[in-house]
Amino acid sequence: ELKTPQDQLDWNAGKVDILLAHPASAAYGLNLQDGGNHVVWYGLTWSLELYEQANGRLHRQGQKQKVILHHLVVQGGADEDVMTALESKATTQNKLLEALKVRAEKIKSGG
Repeated sequence: ELKTPQDQLDWNAGKVDILLAHPASAAYGLNLQDGGNHVVWYGLTWSLELYEQANGRLHRQGQKQKVILHHLVVQGGADEDVMTALESKATTQNKLLEALKVRAEKIKSGG
């Protein structure tokens, strides 16, 4: 579990194989790319921002390994709804960003 500053140091020193964390507690202020590459998310958040920021603690410059994300999901429970909502939000966000890129290119090219 990632609870203390020493836990973060141990993770980055390679002393911890698998990180168990909640996305809301690991989304900001942590540099975890120097340690392991397996994270287990439990108690998922409905916030795409927190979820993506937490994943970004490992997926960042300096990470030398393939990052593997595990999700503890209760079958038939609200966790499945949260995963579906996160996927839907990510799809919508990606479509919006792509549309903005296309519009910016049109403006840039004078069209």
